[in-house]
This record gives sequence, C-alpha cells and structure tokens, in this order.
Amino acid sequence: MLTTNLIALLTLSITTLIMALSSILSKKTVMDREKMSPFECGFDPKTSARLPFSLRFFLIAVIFLIFDVEITLILPLAHISPLTNIFSWSFTGLFFLLILLMGLYYEWYKGALEWSN
Repeated sequence: MLTTNLIALLTLSITTLIMALSSILSKKTVMDREKMSPFECGFDPKTSARLPFSLRFFLIAVIFLIFDVEITLILPLAHISPLTNIFSWSFTGLFFLLILLMGLYYEWYKGALEWSN
C-alpha cells in the first residue's frame, strides 16, 4: 500500500515538474488578435454571428461528406473479394458506384458544383 502511494505521488510530482518546466521554457509569442481568435472559415469572429452565410460552402461540405462516406463503404469491397462470388461482388460495387455517379452528375447538372456564377 505504501509503495503504491509512493509511486502515485512520484508520478504526480514528475508530471507536474515536466509541465511546469515546459511552461517556463516554452517560446512565448506575442498576443496578436488574429492568432488568439479561433479560425471560423475566414469570417471575423468578433462581429455579429447573424451574418448571411453562403449556401455554396454548405453544399460543397455536404458533397465532401457524401464522398468521404462513400470511400469508407467501398474499401471493404476489396477486402471481401476473395470470400464472395465475383459476379455478386462486382455487381454490388458497380451498382453502388453508379448510384453515386448519378448523384454527382445531378449535382453538376443543377449547378451546385459551380463556385462562381
């Protein structure tokens, strides 16, 4: 019991000492308004939060998320290829890609991918 308490106290003191030394020896930077403010997609966080937000940013973010999830759904197809029938494996993969490409074509056709008008 005494050994456990001694080890815990020693660990706590070493950790505190390292944190104090790193705080003292760390490079101090000048407090700049731009560096101290959080990054908010290029918008000034010191102004009103009720500014109109461009719908283009939102659409591009949603499209990115859709295709990011698509990659996580396609990657297991390569892993299970030796375990399944090659016809059903390729049909499933091609059908999934066809649905996604049709969605991408629809977004392109509607002009959601055009950044400037």
